[in-house]
Amino acid sequence: MKKIFFLILIFTSFLTSAYRKPDVYVIDAEKNAYIHNNLGLMYVNEKCYYAAIQEYKIAISLNPNTQATAVYYNNLGEVYLTIGYPDYALDCFTRALKQYSLNFKYYQNLARTYKLLGTVDSEIVKYSDASNPLNKVMLGVLYAQKGEVKRAITILDEFCMTEPDLIITPAVKKYIKELVEMQ
Repeated sequence: MKKIFFLILIFTSFLTSAYRKPDVYVIDAEKNAYIHNNLGLMYVNEKCYYAAIQEYKIAISLNPNTQATAVYYNNLGEVYLTIGYPDYALDCFTRALKQYSLNFKYYQNLARTYKLLGTVDSEIVKYSDASNPLNKVMLGVLYAQKGEVKRAITILDEFCMTEPDLIITPAVKKYIKELVEMQ
């Protein structure tokens, strides 16, 4: 009788113990990349550019092939421009555009880099190819960097008329207004 009572006691204790599995921390590379990007932004605000570069590189390596990676490349390129390395910034901005080509800021940063490198004229020839409609965006920004504002406005306005439904179009229209106000 004692054995049966003991077995029943053990069995009911298992049923009523409310045992659950312990929580397991899942390492999420995308979340960690976001954190490292934010740390990089913090370091930029503190003007610790070397630390910011390292944080952006960590963010890129943790999350290499997403739209967010384009933001990380752009941030890294902006830091390189700030410290005076336009060659490194050029690589970052071209990679950002390859990752996500519908952010107008990437085009502006790339054109600014081409101007610093002195290659605006050769890039105008390169982007004159009409096979990709987004080449008009880059071409317009390059002409604006070169100082040919009327030509830039014409090209960018033509882009807005032919591609009114793209995500980048409102940003291009805003840039056109800024160029018109500058004149």
